[in-house]
Parts: sequence; C-alpha cells; structure tokens
Amino acid sequence: MIKIKPFIVLGVILFAITLLIPSILVLPFMEEKVSGKLGENVQEETVQPKKSSAPESEPAVEVAVYREAQKKVEKLALDDYVAGVVASEMPADFEIEALKAQALTARTYIVKKLATTSDSAKKNIPNEAVVGDSINYQVYKSNNELKKIWKASDYEWKMKKIKEAVKATSGQILTYDGTPIDATFFSTSNGYTENSSAVWNNPIPYLTAVASPWDKKSPKYSGKKVITVAEFEQKLGISLSSSKEVGEITKRTEGKRVAKVNINGKVLTGIDIRTKLDLKSTDFTWVRKGNDIIITTEGYGHGVGMSQYGANGMAAEGKSYEEIVKYYYKGVQLSKADNLLAKYTAQK
Repeated sequence: MIKIKPFIVLGVILFAITLLIPSILVLPFMEEKVSGKLGENVQEETVQPKKSSAPESEPAVEVAVYREAQKKVEKLALDDYVAGVVASEMPADFEIEALKAQALTARTYIVKKLATTSDSAKKNIPNEAVVGDSINYQVYKSNNELKKIWKASDYEWKMKKIKEAVKATSGQILTYDGTPIDATFFSTSNGYTENSSAVWNNPIPYLTAVASPWDKKSPKYSGKKVITVAEFEQKLGISLSSSKEVGEITKRTEGKRVAKVNINGKVLTGIDIRTKLDLKSTDFTWVRKGNDIIITTEGYGHGVGMSQYGANGMAAEGKSYEEIVKYYYKGVQLSKADNLLAKYTAQK
C-alpha cells in the first residue's frame, strides 16, 4: 500500500480551495438580475486648428465695366478684366515678356481708376461703372467675344498664354514717386517715342522720348493715304497755290514727328493735320500728283509711352518685362497694388 505524505495532501487541498473561492464569490451575484452596467461616453477631444500667422488675403476686387454696345454694366474679377484688355489690345502671338508688359500697363490703368474717387474722367458711362470698354478707356472684350474674333482652334492657346502673362504680373503696378502712372501705350513708333508735352501739352517726367528702332519691323510702320486736292483743302481749311511746294514743315518734335506746318501762310500743328486727315501718325509727308495728294506716314499711334511692337522687339532680344517697361517709362518702379486696392475695398 502506497502511503501519501501529509504535505502533498495539504498542497492538493490548498490548490482546490484556490480554484473554488472565485466561484463562491461570484455565485450570489449571478442569482440576481442585472440592474446596471458600466456605460461609456467618452468625449472625443476637439482639436482647435492653429491660426495661421500669415495675413488674410485681401477681399476680391471687382471691376465694373460698362459694356457700351450692350448698354449694361458687367462686374468681373480684376485680373479677368486685365486678361480681357491684354487680349484686346495686343496680339496673343507676341513674345510672353511683351504680353507681361502689356498686363502691367492694363492693371496700372485700372488700379489708378479704382483709386480715383473723381467722376470727371468718366465719359458717358453710368455712375456704378468704373470704366468703359472702348478706346476712350482701354479696350476690353469678354471671352465669348474673343471666341468669335479668333478662330475656334486658336482661342485655347491664346487665352492660356495671356492668362500666364497676367498671372506672372499679378498684384504688380507701375508707380512714379509712389503713385500709379498714366501707363499710355500705342502700336508702332516712327523709330522714337514722343514726349507727352508734344501731344497733350502736359509734361510728365516718365513719358519722354526714347529711341525705339525695333518698330521698323512692324507691319504697321509704313502707311499711305490718297485724297483729292479738294478734300485736302476742305479738311484743312486752306487753299493750295499752283506752286510745286504743298506747304513746309517748320518744326519737329523730340520724337522726330511733325510739330508745325506752314501751308500757304496758314500754320497748322502736326496733331491738327493728323486728326483732320485721319492719319496713322504725326510723322508724315506728302506729294501732289495731279488732282491727288499722296500722304506717307511712319508709325501708328500717338507715340507716347510704350510702343507695343517695340516691346515685342525687345522681348525677342531677351529683355524681361521689367526691363521693357522701365525703358519706355523713365524712372518708374514696379510696386504692389495691395494698399491702393485695400483702400478701394474699404470704401465699398
């Protein structure tokens, strides 16, 4: 018979008691119905977004344009307006840096308009409009109008290129002594731009004559017009003699254009003659052949400020838009329009 040692028996009894005690403790609670339970209502911690230290963007600026043909006011974002002006005023196949220079002139013009509270500069447009869309301001055409003017296949690439130029100069304007300039421009020079005082009797320091040799490659550089002697006399209010000379140029401007002409004792300015005869430029000459006057012109436009074909010529030679505008507008700076636009939006 095998004898079990007392300490082994004791160990087995203790092990059994250890297993039984939890069941004994739980058993009374199992006999009762559940009257409650541990719930859960954990609130998710809300993470507050950190405030950016960057300044808030300026409110979008709208330009109210009077569509003169439709006789209605159209409101659009500033740079959309600038793109419509660039597309209307400069060929889209020009060099990109020339288009950027044109975008700068267009934005400078409209920002100056927005910052001016006076209505004296408005010409036959409603009070709620800032500008018109004709040459009395700067020409603006909508996307739908441009689609009709351009070939359907050309619209996409032309607008893409123009918008690229506008975006590259976004927020920039041209200033002189901290003030937006009169960023005048024209198509083609006669080889020189013109002093503002020669056209508007108002000397402006940044609008002075400079050489612009690139213009000679412009398709608009040379012009010709033929009118009858009778029409010539009637429009200029003169009477031609039977001599071979048909007047005499007595003075030229700094831009090498005609300042004064003496025709049979009557002195006329070059601007008067250009206006009355509807010439492309004030750099002109003429000859009489039988009953006709044949007039030859060089250049196209008033000649003050930036020459568009000159700008394109400079860009083709590798000049940047900043170099272009600083060549044609003397002493100007590229500045941010933020402050002026903030004042404008604050007044709205």
